[in-house]
Amino acid sequence: SSLPASAPPPISPLPLARGGEPTHPPHPRAPLGLRLAPAMEDDEYEEGMEMDMGGHQHLQHRGYGAEEEVEGGYAGGGDGEDEEEEARDEEEITQEDAWAVISAYFEEKGLVRQQLDSFDEFIQNTMQEIVDESADIEIRPESQHNPGRQAEFAETLHKISFGQIYLSKPMMTEADGETATLFPKSARLRNLTYSAPLYVDVSYRVVKKGHDCEEVTETAEYPKVFIGKVPIMLRSSYCTLFQQSEKDLTELGECPYDQGGYFVINGSEKVLIAQEKMSTNHVYVFKKRQPNKFAYVGEVRSMAENQNRPASSMFVRMLSRAGAKGGSSGQYIRATLPYIRADIPIIIVFRALGFVADKDILEHICYDFSDTQMMELLRPSLEEAFVIQNQQVALDYIGKRGATVGVTREKRIKYAKEILQKEMLPHVGVGEFCETKKAYYFGYIIHRLLMCALGRRAEDDRDHYGNKRLDLAGPLLGGLFRMLFRKLTRDVRSYVQKVSPLFQ
Repeated sequence: SSLPASAPPPISPLPLARGGEPTHPPHPRAPLGLRLAPAMEDDEYEEGMEMDMGGHQHLQHRGYGAEEEVEGGYAGGGDGEDEEEEARDEEEITQEDAWAVISAYFEEKGLVRQQLDSFDEFIQNTMQEIVDESADIEIRPESQHNPGRQAEFAETLHKISFGQIYLSKPMMTEADGETATLFPKSARLRNLTYSAPLYVDVSYRVVKKGHDCEEVTETAEYPKVFIGKVPIMLRSSYCTLFQQSEKDLTELGECPYDQGGYFVINGSEKVLIAQEKMSTNHVYVFKKRQPNKFAYVGEVRSMAENQNRPASSMFVRMLSRAGAKGGSSGQYIRATLPYIRADIPIIIVFRALGFVADKDILEHICYDFSDTQMMELLRPSLEEAFVIQNQQVALDYIGKRGATVGVTREKRIKYAKEILQKEMLPHVGVGEFCETKKAYYFGYIIHRLLMCALGRRAEDDRDHYGNKRLDLAGPLLGGLFRMLFRKLTRDVRSYVQKVSPLFQ
């Protein structure tokens, strides 16, 4: 889609470096921990200077030995300083001190800095990451059979890929097609959305394979194609009010004391409310209320740092004595893996990761072999998995319980390997040779579960605010942008299939 002739060119490519941070006046109160020394009298100052000079001369005359003596003197005099430091540490932090810190924070950061930083991170990095991680659109038309005439090429492949994205300043298009910079005041008055146009570089390649295996590639580049509009948060780096002086803001019809951090959508001001969720990459152990099949459950929601996909949950459960099939002895421990229908005994998971010997497995779970209570809790699980003493058999056991039905043993093993590598605990690693790291982390989850079962550690509090995380504007808009960009790629694919003459 072509841009109107009068549209301003997009600004420089993302990710863009933020402009200089606004300078803030220093806080009027002295920071905690600083104590102002009493002022010296003039004669005291001179006396001190003389002593200092004398000390230097003394040091020069006596050579190296003097330095040692001086060092010894410092070492000896350290006790008094330590006592002073201890006395200072023992001074309790009063409520006034706490309020001084809180007021200093809000004076420097303001009330909406978290919203602005989160939105800037989304614009500068997250959007480009989502575009980069989307796979190229590949379309392979079936060659039409023409009797009596051989096709010119054996195979044709169409590839469409998205590259660099660009964001302009907020714009509006008038009814006559003229574009102009949009300011928040006019967006409010005219019931417009305060948004900026988004552009992307598109490259289109056609790879044609001849009958003699020769390849012919035709490439077409489409720079800065308009793909949509992004609502802009007021006072963020991409807002027209960013770093404007009070005088300029007043001229633009804005209040200089307005902190921003909200959007203008169809003329009304809207704020994104943060969403609360459980912290990712954290092990939580909960005790189940009886009667229940399970006594304790350990869980971790694993999500890689650089990965923009939903968290992959993993559960490790200890069966309660009453619910276990083997009477009182069978407190088995089972693990739930992503995309695997049934619970898998933990020892089989270790064997599938390549740790076959019982001693190797116990080293990852029970860090002290003299801890007989913990070893006894693991005995039923070891006895349960006794029949599987091989990595390939363990992988096949997991593969059989996966989504693949009626495939060969090799494919089942390959599927199980991929699940363990890519889907199980992705924050530990998704590449090859991460099995040892994953085994240690998996062992740590079981260790935490056993510690709770033995009563050495309290269960985690699901409602404690330390176990929660808040999704602000960045992650929320990131999820929405990913969904819309996927829809765009699907639409492009179907459109190419519709208009290309090769598909007719």
